[in-house]
Amino acid sequence: MPTTPVAEARPKNTEETAFKRTQFANLPGGAFFEGKWHSADMTLEVRDPEDGVLLGRVCSSTSQDVERAIAHIHRQLQWEDWPLRDRREALEKAVVLLGEQAERFANIIAAESSKTIGEAEREVRRCAETLRLSAAASGELLGETLGFEDSMAGAGKIGWYSRKPVGIVAAITPFNDPLNLVAHKLGPALIGGNGVVLKPSRRTPLTGLALVKLLLEAGVPSGRIAAIVSGPGVSEALVTDPRVDLISFTGGPATAERIAAAAGGKKILSELGGNNATIVCADADAEAAAEAIVAGAFGVAGQNCLSVQRVYVHTSLFDSVLELVTARTRELKTGPKLDRGTDVGPLISEAEARRVEEWVEEAKAAGATVHAGGQRRGAYYQPTVLADVPSACRVIRDEVFGPVVSILPFIEVQDAVFAANATEYGLQAGVFTRSIDLALQIAEKLHVGSVAINETSDVRIDSMPFGGFKKSGVGREGVRHAVREMTEPKNTIINIAGAPMQRQRPAATPEWSASS
Repeated sequence: MPTTPVAEARPKNTEETAFKRTQFANLPGGAFFEGKWHSADMTLEVRDPEDGVLLGRVCSSTSQDVERAIAHIHRQLQWEDWPLRDRREALEKAVVLLGEQAERFANIIAAESSKTIGEAEREVRRCAETLRLSAAASGELLGETLGFEDSMAGAGKIGWYSRKPVGIVAAITPFNDPLNLVAHKLGPALIGGNGVVLKPSRRTPLTGLALVKLLLEAGVPSGRIAAIVSGPGVSEALVTDPRVDLISFTGGPATAERIAAAAGGKKILSELGGNNATIVCADADAEAAAEAIVAGAFGVAGQNCLSVQRVYVHTSLFDSVLELVTARTRELKTGPKLDRGTDVGPLISEAEARRVEEWVEEAKAAGATVHAGGQRRGAYYQPTVLADVPSACRVIRDEVFGPVVSILPFIEVQDAVFAANATEYGLQAGVFTRSIDLALQIAEKLHVGSVAINETSDVRIDSMPFGGFKKSGVGREGVRHAVREMTEPKNTIINIAGAPMQRQRPAATPEWSASS
């Protein structure tokens, strides 16, 4: 099936479509802090990247708003008790509420982001799982007893440690998973007993604000959560405030470096993307590999940190895999996000589509060949398959974050591993082979956070430790692991009343030392 031209894919009745989209995005205000919704200065427009239709407005916040939000949470943390049982029950109720509002949330996601309605529905289901896992992670806070009986200094003492909240978490999230990535920060922060200030992407703020509203309805105290959208000085105020104890950020390395420089000694968790490789060995199932490559390369129009970007194929299978990937890519339908027949929607903006176009044109000028796609219309960029790409090109060297995959040949497995590792990123990778020995040898040598065998890099479950090496980030997400990152062990030590105090006497001074 040929790719649907973008011009034919746009909805004819813009007003009717806009109504269908905006009816799901009715929120009580454009920011939430100091325990209430705010609707003043609703000047930040939220538009559908597909056609530019205005979906709504949110508050263009200020650094003073950030200060007020943090101060309120800081005060509440000092005296408001929120028992672990109540935290768990609030998150469990949020799962139920999200299930009841699943259609509404999916439509908000599809309206303001790049996701098709099918992709948006899957994200809602994943968010429910993330919140469920967050509630279940209450067991991570138990700690254990301290081994005083096995210590010279432990006589007459007992004790234990438990995990306590770090304090206030700043959660800064991107546009590409506007619901589940917010949940990956809010869920662990809240079950850990923290307060949290959310700053969602200015491109997709409606989804994050809707989740905050749902959490409040589920029983999260209003003094534990705030949501501030972008405005002049907002980011700087959030990351530099001394009352913020931990920053959890998902985005690009350049922004992460600025945050780290401004944050000083604060604890930072960062997930910074990837330039993910998949290796297809000589004994692999070419058809299975091709199916997985296409599925992993073009979801969310390639705007996925786990997206398959580079594929290294043994020369014996190269022509076959290239032909299969090309054929399947040409079958993908590019079109309106709310059309259930659409496989690939627009990029988040026309500017991003132009950037991807520029990178592909650069590769073509350097000798790359285009086997599918390679065309842009507005914010759409057709799913694109490249071959013969020089390693110096940006589509190989940097994270494309768009619907582009490069297929490259190799002769020796060692060369494929070397090429896969030859990037500043180290998030995830995939390997296709029928040999478990070869698979494990390759997995051991790939310098990434996860290796999927007979799958591509585009694999994640929300409970696994998620993150990578090099510029792919610092620390690990994944609910249980994030809960540990967002809490610290605290010891409680009791000197038992009436217990004999046994102190070590100083060693006697040798007689010869007096005359030395």
